[in-house]
Amino acid sequence: MTKSTTDTTVAGRITRALAERIISGEFAPGMKLRQDHFAEEFGASHVPVREAFRRLEAQGLAVSEPRRGVRVASFDVAEVREVAEMRASLEVLALRQAAPHLTPEILDVAEAHNRAGENATDVHGWEQANRAFHRVILEPCGMPRLLATIDDLHAASARFLFSGFRMEWEAPTDQDHRAILAALRSNQIDVAAATLARHVKWISNKSGKTARPQTPA
Repeated sequence: MTKSTTDTTVAGRITRALAERIISGEFAPGMKLRQDHFAEEFGASHVPVREAFRRLEAQGLAVSEPRRGVRVASFDVAEVREVAEMRASLEVLALRQAAPHLTPEILDVAEAHNRAGENATDVHGWEQANRAFHRVILEPCGMPRLLATIDDLHAASARFLFSGFRMEWEAPTDQDHRAILAALRSNQIDVAAATLARHVKWISNKSGKTARPQTPA
């Protein structure tokens, strides 16, 4: 579970709800996020709404602009590639630290998440299973700040993936996930790390084709 899903505060609840709408494409890039509207929707004061906006900015899902307020962030090909490169580097670091602590039971759970993704009926179900797979094999690294940063990058990646898959969806057979698990089960950590890095960078090829241009300031 990510840090956002374990946050039970009002601000945490609002952040999760708005992040899901942005990631799924319900809130389009450039759309203004109105403090009054969400305070009324969630029955909250402006304070937790402002905190939620701040967290969305930290995740790269929103931007605050002078005289224009807070808006849904746009993204371009360069950002897609930057996120992919960051994820690849940080997830490999986490995996190498987690590897000594990965038990057969943990890898069985990861395999179950991979099967769920392969059987998903839509991109939302697949992305949730995909994120869960990565989280399970990385969490034993025991580095909460690293995991928190990876969580934020996953949120950005999910948004790119939904954009890329919106017009074409079929559940993929994830050979990379299977290869990572096979390497981890046989203690081939270098192979698992190299496969993970290549797998994560795939998003820059898939999503870069459909990334939108940045909204003008």
